Amino acid sequence: MPDPGALPVGIGVAFAALIGLVLGSFIATLVLRWPQGRSVLGRSQCDACHQPLGARDLVPLLSALWSRGRCRRCGAPIDPFHGRVEIASALIGVVALVSMPGTAGWLWALFGWLLLPLALLDARHFWLPDRLNALLAVVGLLFAGPLLGTPLLDRWIGALAGGLVLAAIALLYRRARGAEGMGGGDPKLVAAVGAWLGWQALPLMLLLASLGGIAWVLVAQNREGDAPLALRRVPFGVFLCTAAWIAVPVWSLLASSAGHS
Repeated sequence: MPDPGALPVGIGVAFAALIGLVLGSFIATLVLRWPQGRSVLGRSQCDACHQPLGARDLVPLLSALWSRGRCRRCGAPIDPFHGRVEIASALIGVVALVSMPGTAGWLWALFGWLLLPLALLDARHFWLPDRLNALLAVVGLLFAGPLLGTPLLDRWIGALAGGLVLAAIALLYRRARGAEGMGGGDPKLVAAVGAWLGWQALPLMLLLASLGGIAWVLVAQNREGDAPLALRRVPFGVFLCTAAWIAVPVWSLLASSAGHS
């Protein structure tokens, strides 16, 4: 099997965009169906009439355009969430392969594709499923070494330290305030991210996530009719996922600058 990292840059970018579109279609289906207890496997079907979809209905982006955004059988509108997720997933692949050609770029894209459903589920349902966190962690421990040149031991330390630190913060908050300040999935997500980044880049990732969360709260505070700040739930997993993906090129840049100083 040819090494994707050895593909010419242009072909690699196009291939990553195509893979992103296909994965985005599956990710959108997972995010819409899993919280409802519906199967994400098996044959695809219309969400309105539940009729099975044919091959011409399953081409990412193009099928919705051909059918003018409606089911060909019942005429029900197709949720635009599908197209948005497909575009986001394709952009992950394109940005990764343009910015980091080769094996590291493919790993960065894979990292983004695994983070995307976690971010969307947390944004829509405040839910970070254990199975997705576990998948992210296992893939990181097995394959993520070339992404930042991080040894396996450092990634194990990152997973353990990241999860324990965030769990300790959540416990201290609960004891001090008598309320939950963090969802149970957040420490597991940080542990899984540590399995990719290693312990060295975790402080940067947590800083970026915290800044993003603070900015979101400040913006939301100005909206009329919102709940009081103390009662407002924050989908911190969204900021953790975003910060984790952004931390890869930022840490690479910082490490490169330090190496040349």
